[in-house]
Amino acid sequence: MSIGRSVLRLRSTLVVVCGLLLASTMVFGQGDGIPTDETSISAGMELFDGNCSSCHQIHEKGIAPALKNVYERRDVKWLTKFIKHPGKTIESGDAYAVALYEEFKPTIMPNQDLSDEEILQVLAYVKDATIKGPAKPAAEAAAASTGAEAGTPQGMVVSSNLLVGVIIGLLVLLGIVLIVLVILANVLTQYLRQQKGLEAEDEAYINEKFSLAAIFRSQVFVGLASFVFVIVVAKVTVDALFAVGIQQGYAPEQPINFSHKLHAGYYEIDCKYCHTGVEKSKNANIPSANICMNCHNSIRQNSPEIQKIYAAVENDQPIQWVRVHNLPDLAYFNHSQHVKVGGVECQTCHGEIEKMEVVQQHSLLTMGWCIDCHRKTDVNAKGNAYYDKMVEMHDATSKEPMKVKDIGGLECAKCHY
Repeated sequence: MSIGRSVLRLRSTLVVVCGLLLASTMVFGQGDGIPTDETSISAGMELFDGNCSSCHQIHEKGIAPALKNVYERRDVKWLTKFIKHPGKTIESGDAYAVALYEEFKPTIMPNQDLSDEEILQVLAYVKDATIKGPAKPAAEAAAASTGAEAGTPQGMVVSSNLLVGVIIGLLVLLGIVLIVLVILANVLTQYLRQQKGLEAEDEAYINEKFSLAAIFRSQVFVGLASFVFVIVVAKVTVDALFAVGIQQGYAPEQPINFSHKLHAGYYEIDCKYCHTGVEKSKNANIPSANICMNCHNSIRQNSPEIQKIYAAVENDQPIQWVRVHNLPDLAYFNHSQHVKVGGVECQTCHGEIEKMEVVQQHSLLTMGWCIDCHRKTDVNAKGNAYYDKMVEMHDATSKEPMKVKDIGGLECAKCHY
């Protein structure tokens, strides 16, 4: 019996151990300690965007090594030590760390204030991105259905096009009337010339030579010309009134020649790395010189433009950036509400900022432009319990997706109070 019990206990122990190993594999992957659950990957993506993406890419080498398969090149323990203290790891003479420094010097990664759990989350995202492979370039979105590509409000387009159509229609109509009148005059003149017994006054009128000056002095011509002039002036005036307060295309000269095309485009630095308040504040905020120095304390130190950053830091003076996108004080806009909750991409309002050498105002930023967006945009309610009841009530009365206008997006007090 004792032998039987021992065998049973041994079997039970083996079952428990196998269960633990299976659970560990399911949670942490294939024995490397890196999580594979969606929560860790999502958290790792945010940490990567905020701390790593300014220098590192997953599949391509930039100013720092590509991180594809980095968990296979080094174990988690080594990666954790290096991420927290890269300088000390290099000074210790670690061959791999020294080789990295020699390849990318003088750039050296600053110490990362991340916990072990956060580093595992970053590695979870890197591993997930490695397995999925490089993202395929998406086709460019079509232009907005109303207005021009820049997002012209429908009201402005209709008003301007209506006036242009009226002018063109009138000119065509006047041209047709003029041709008909000339033909009728010639036919009548030829007919009257063949008639006999006409009075002297009629003969003088028929034989009168054509005078262009007389046409210009005629009341008909003066009246028509005056009418066309009034229409043109009205169109110019209406267009000018619609353009009041619109700064579309505004691209001021900045104190430092900063290229978004280089930083956000070529190096793929995430917008949130520099504009730290975009997801948690009303304003996206202009980055301070300290954020620039995270990279430029060792990159292109001798550049004349970078020297301006050094001067600002040494003199403890902020860089006097010129604001490009500015709403009137009477309008309230919250970046975090649109970016974090609404899931609106930066390019939706700011255009392809990653292709701009000099930043310019891409959209109109008018009230009509905002309202048009609220009428068309679906509420990003997925995974947000705050909207569950609203979606339920909306779906009970409508088959259309719930739009921003359906939750008060057209109420005046939402933006003006």
